[in-house]
Amino acid sequence: MKYLGSISAIVSKDVLHELKSREIVVSMLLFSVLTVVVFSFIFEPGSQFKNEVVGGILWMSFVFAGILGLNKSMMSEVTGGNFSALLLAPVDRSAIFFGKAISNFIFIAMVEIFTIPLFMVLYNVNIFAYGAMPVVIFLLGTYGFAILGTLFSIISVNTRTREVMLPLLLLPIIVPVILSSVQALNIYILGHDPADAVKWMQLLAGFDAIFTVVVFAVFDFIVED
Repeated sequence: MKYLGSISAIVSKDVLHELKSREIVVSMLLFSVLTVVVFSFIFEPGSQFKNEVVGGILWMSFVFAGILGLNKSMMSEVTGGNFSALLLAPVDRSAIFFGKAISNFIFIAMVEIFTIPLFMVLYNVNIFAYGAMPVVIFLLGTYGFAILGTLFSIISVNTRTREVMLPLLLLPIIVPVILSSVQALNIYILGHDPADAVKWMQLLAGFDAIFTVVVFAVFDFIVED
């Protein structure tokens, strides 16, 4: 219970701080919406090719907006001395990590909630035509992105080129999560058999589980360095 209480306290702190400052979610949302809007001008009305790539565009907007948010989130923690104080607290350090990861998950999910309806209007696609299963895809994909993004933002925040270092470290590792998410989502966008998406979702869940275990095992060594 103490472990879960520590996670909950960190998440509450981050959410309350964001409600007051509105720095992270607003900047992420503007970036995500701008990406979706700009790419919507690429396709001609009624283009058949459009539906084959729009899933990738949507996830690309989330990934790059998420990277922006991760950088801002960790910078505010480090510059204010909050992260060092958290590491000195008498709690399991993995609880600190998962508290930060859940906070980032919430922020990215908030951006998705506002971006997805706009995306469906601009690109004339109905992601939820075959039910609410795409919600599971977004949850699994966002979780995997938040776990790895939080880890690499902690690693890169102390480097001089932190804005460049985070995407350089994160993007090659996050490819399996993004690929699985895009492929599963495209099945619903293109109107294919929803059962085909289950294999991609199982793969996505597997990657999430592997990344969670790996991060849990190595986080103590990372913050010690």
